[in-house]
Amino acid sequence: MEAKIIEILDQETWENFLSGIKEKTFLNSYRWGIFNKKLGHQVWYFGLSQDGMLLALFLMIGIKAKRGNFLLLPHGPIIPETLKDRREKILNIILEKAKEIGKKEKFDFIRVCPLWENTKETDFIFQKLSFRNAPLHLHPETTLELDINKSDEELLKGMRKTTRYLIRQALKNKDLKVIESEEIKDLKLFYDLYLKTAKRQKFTPFSYDYLENEFLSFLPSKEISVILVKYKEEILAGGIFLFWQKIGFYHHGASLPSKIPAVYLLIWEALKRAKERGCQRFNFWGITLKKNHPWAGLSFFKQGFGGKIKEYIKTKDFVLSKKYWINFIVEKIRKIKRGL
Repeated sequence: MEAKIIEILDQETWENFLSGIKEKTFLNSYRWGIFNKKLGHQVWYFGLSQDGMLLALFLMIGIKAKRGNFLLLPHGPIIPETLKDRREKILNIILEKAKEIGKKEKFDFIRVCPLWENTKETDFIFQKLSFRNAPLHLHPETTLELDINKSDEELLKGMRKTTRYLIRQALKNKDLKVIESEEIKDLKLFYDLYLKTAKRQKFTPFSYDYLENEFLSFLPSKEISVILVKYKEEILAGGIFLFWQKIGFYHHGASLPSKIPAVYLLIWEALKRAKERGCQRFNFWGITLKKNHPWAGLSFFKQGFGGKIKEYIKTKDFVLSKKYWINFIVEKIRKIKRGL
């Protein structure tokens, strides 16, 4: 029997398949689809099935934007490592389904951000199927992942000397207090700090509604929390962390400039919380390897905690209409302005 695309309507089937996959992020989760529905996007949960067996998964999100409407596969499609030699064939079947929906629903392009290793071989698969490099990426293409299935001392030993020293200094400071919360009031406290950080570091912040919807989408399964670090009564550092399928994620961060190493304590506490929840890995989310990039300082900070750098294939676009080129120009300009 030929492989065919099916819609997956229950969360258990979706999450069970993902539990057997190594390369994954919470962007593949069922709840990321729920979050996108809250934002008003169209969402499809698709799988590729053959003889009653699930071969692959892909969450597809329909985004209507001023610069152009597009179908997004966040960190997808998900194809098991055991089917690596069938990736081109599977991707082609998925592309045909996306094209069908794209033309029917009047989308201008398809954008995929797979967690596939960045090699000439994988790039060639996309070239053969007429994909092109996207002008701007939406999700991390380079990330840092730390094995946390270790003792605290082993984790500290694997860190940069300065990072280790500052964590120990923070732990000695009796005026530093760590709060982990699932309360909206603490999300609002984080957001105030986040806006100050965005202004100082000159990046475009997500809206409060965006962060609140993300928080409320993962809260029912207790897979998200806010961690704040206070020095006396002032919040110096904070982050939104996800804990999904035995992986911890540092998704959003914020801090005030200070000689007090609160931000180091923030990450150390997040690592400990992840371990307590049974996580075996900790993902630091996006980093850059370019020295003149706006994220260079943040990336240097993250790398101080140790871990393995992962580079995924560049985000790819498949053009469906001439309107795509309006989006292409807008994103090219945006990329230049942001110095990315």
